[in-house]
Amino acid sequence: MNDTPPSTTPRQRPVGRYGAPARRPSRRVLIVSLGVAVGIGLVASIVAYRNFGAQPIRGEHTAFEITSDDSIELSFQVHRDDPERPAVCVVESRAENGDEVGRREVYVPPAEGSANHTTTLRTSQRPVIGEVFGCSYEVPEYLIDSALTPPGGGMRPSG
Repeated sequence: MNDTPPSTTPRQRPVGRYGAPARRPSRRVLIVSLGVAVGIGLVASIVAYRNFGAQPIRGEHTAFEITSDDSIELSFQVHRDDPERPAVCVVESRAENGDEVGRREVYVPPAEGSANHTTTLRTSQRPVIGEVFGCSYEVPEYLIDSALTPPGGGMRPSG
């Protein structure tokens, strides 16, 4: 019998048969990889918050009345985090089959707190519902121009 005690040092595999042992990644590579992963996670969190977080402005329809076969009167309320900024809301109407039959942009002037608005939509078919599609602070220039033009035409205020 062999009286030599078993060795506690690991046996080396023959390099010619198994190849060189794999090197562990350096500490620098691990730190850079971790930093990149944290950066990607941070960017993803910001994008998700902007897309799914609290909305700075929203509109909700409060009532509608079908006034004829080709028009509907829609009342809606606008809630904003900054009521002193002008806004635009897109309202729409749908027919019985679900098709959109009317759409309009409504200028929402600066106000204090939530504001109630009423507008009339012309439709291409008989409407069955009116609703607010969405609101934004990005007001097109032509809506601002038309809001500043006095009824019946005339000159816009300068300034």
